[in-house]
Amino acid sequence: MINISKNTFRASILLGLMLFLFSCASYNDMIGGYYKQIAAGNYKEAEKELDKNKLLQKPRNRLLFLMEKGKSSHLNGDYEASNRYFNEADQLLENGLGGVMDAAVGTLVNPMTQRYKGEDFEKFMIHYYKALNYLYLNQTEDAIVEARRITLQSQEQGDKFNEKTNRYSKDAFSLMLQGLIYEHDNDVNNAFIAYRNAAEVYLNSKDQLYYGTSMPGTLKEDVMRTADLNGFTAELNRFEGIFNVKYERKPKPEGGTLVFFWENGLAPVKQQEEFFFSLVKGNHGDLFFTNVGGTIIIPFNHDYSNGNSNISNIESLRATYPKYIAQKPYFSAATIDYGGTLVTFEKAEDINELAFKTLDQRFVAEMSKVLTRLAVKKGAEYVLRESAKGTGKNGKDNGLLEGLGLGMQLYGLLSEKADTRNWQSLPATISYVRIPLKKGQNTITLNLKGANGNDEVKTIEITGTGKMQFYNYASLR
Repeated sequence: MINISKNTFRASILLGLMLFLFSCASYNDMIGGYYKQIAAGNYKEAEKELDKNKLLQKPRNRLLFLMEKGKSSHLNGDYEASNRYFNEADQLLENGLGGVMDAAVGTLVNPMTQRYKGEDFEKFMIHYYKALNYLYLNQTEDAIVEARRITLQSQEQGDKFNEKTNRYSKDAFSLMLQGLIYEHDNDVNNAFIAYRNAAEVYLNSKDQLYYGTSMPGTLKEDVMRTADLNGFTAELNRFEGIFNVKYERKPKPEGGTLVFFWENGLAPVKQQEEFFFSLVKGNHGDLFFTNVGGTIIIPFNHDYSNGNSNISNIESLRATYPKYIAQKPYFSAATIDYGGTLVTFEKAEDINELAFKTLDQRFVAEMSKVLTRLAVKKGAEYVLRESAKGTGKNGKDNGLLEGLGLGMQLYGLLSEKADTRNWQSLPATISYVRIPLKKGQNTITLNLKGANGNDEVKTIEITGTGKMQFYNYASLR
């Protein structure tokens, strides 16, 4: 009997260790096959990896699956399939993800078991790829609908956060893209409004730097040019003063213009980070969490306590929280050569910076939920252990209650896991350049500068039609 108990104990420890080690695996680790193929540029193989990945087939990860399928289909040039996936992702977001049961699962287990709801900047990026898909399919009206939905997304984001709090409430890149789509449709009035809104985002930001991106010179030119085209003299004069430049009219290129987007690198991945906190009482009896050095102070969320008096007896808690790990892009710079003219790209969106800063912005609010949830679990564990004392047969400790208390402790340890999911095929940065085209055939040469001196050259042929065209190139490694 003793040997059986020892063996059972050892087996339990082994099982616990296996579960613990598995729980430490990040989302990136679990979709490694797909991620490896995307980074290598094997997009068809990447789609196959998505289809056979069991984690991404789970209902809670449906949004992630759709976004990754939409992106990989786009990279494969299957723009219709890409938008089918993105439209379904859009529908999921519009219908709302979560609910009471989903919240309960997150409270009882961990956030990784909840339905993935998407980062705010990821939602804007859906519009970017959908708009490009529609433009490549010559479905201009649908691209315009997507442009209008950027306004709705911006309003929704603005309602979510007070813009005075310096939270991510607008996306300057999406507003700029909106202007480009309107201009493609020769709607210079709405194009001006969108360009102006994008410029205002930069102008209202500290040091006119919006999440790692300064206002592109091309955007300044677009604001003044469309103001002039609309006859908005006062607006033109105002922006000339703001930008400290005198606007000069230029003849429209005979072959139209090419807006070239360069998507470089891959978005940062999430890993799990551990924190240790103590629950202490303030001068007025309020409870709050603090780390060892006292550098982090987080209020206790009483909504989760349900009057549990055992919570105040908690001495320490181990909490997990996601952290982003940046990935160094293979290419450090790029230039465009057209007809002997060399131009450089301007950064339009820094997803690396957005990811890090938006995660930091919500740290206190989300860690408060995590810690309070853990404290409530710990309080329940204490209740069971206290109830076990002397309540068993012949005044001995109640083995069942004691076992339940130990089980809750082990469950709490093994189930605690940070949510390390994110849309991992997004680029680290998006840069762009406007290129004037001549009528007929145009040879565009993209020069990519490798970080280790391994440069690459890509040649693209574009037919100038007199209209605005779009092209995006991804160097995702």
